[in-house]
Amino acid sequence: MLDERLEMPSLDAIFALLPVPEPSAPRILLVDDDDAVIGTLALVLQGNGFYVVTASNVNDALRCIAAETFDVLVSDLHMPQPGDGLTVVSAMRHSNPKAITLILSAFPEMQMAAAAVLKQADEILVKPMRAAELVSAIRERLERGTNRARPPVESVADILERSIQSTIEEWLESVRQEPEIISAHLDDTDRCAHLPRLFDELISRLRHPIQLGTRALDSPAAARHGVLRRRQGYSAAMLVEESRMLQVSIFQTLQDNLQSIDFSQLLVGVMAIADEVDSQLAQQMASYISEAKTDDMPIDASGAVEDRRRVA
Repeated sequence: MLDERLEMPSLDAIFALLPVPEPSAPRILLVDDDDAVIGTLALVLQGNGFYVVTASNVNDALRCIAAETFDVLVSDLHMPQPGDGLTVVSAMRHSNPKAITLILSAFPEMQMAAAAVLKQADEILVKPMRAAELVSAIRERLERGTNRARPPVESVADILERSIQSTIEEWLESVRQEPEIISAHLDDTDRCAHLPRLFDELISRLRHPIQLGTRALDSPAAARHGVLRRRQGYSAAMLVEESRMLQVSIFQTLQDNLQSIDFSQLLVGVMAIADEVDSQLAQQMASYISEAKTDDMPIDASGAVEDRRRVA
């Protein structure tokens, strides 16, 4: 009888028993957050003559893509969020445009959305599937190659500039779901009036970067907005939450455009966006507080200004 206390050999130990792949062997990046799946598939693929690198999450996969060159990407679609695999595919498309990209999905209904997904991936493979079928699919795709040209690359500034209206609409929809913010009754025009100028200044900063950590440029528009929001009945907390939601909407716009974004500038762009939006908020808050010191508008317990507001 086997001793139940004996541990199974590690994945590395099993790999060590397999033949070493030839230097010319196709290099595969295998991405899945299920240890059992990634272990089984890695052993099968390496046992069939492929050189396999594994990653168990999106961040690890992105680091591998940035550091190495691959012939094939095999990625789970959900890790753990739906669509996470497409983030990995987008990165591979930009770093290794000739690489074959295969998406694994446990949800057959994803085949109904194949047209959208296949704009990025070469093929969707529905789990569970036999290991031999995966090996055959990879070999067939390597023989056929990919017909996809490297996608056009856009800067963060260009993406935001062409998406200003859609980003504002997404932000406005989020604001409408926030009871505290909509307690200040404004129409959509007044609610969004500050955003076109804010986006102009944000896009200008992205195109004319300043060193991170230095004091951001003064924005008279941001200062005016802080005063106006005070007069419109906003509490300080509402002003902060509105700014946070704006950052979320901007980053969602970038997420929606990963297939065309210039990854070499993405991190710097994200840091500049966060810094600029925070700087604008700081200037809004300074003018808001200054206005609060000079007006006679008491704030009730809920943070809403009472009805005897002054109108600008």
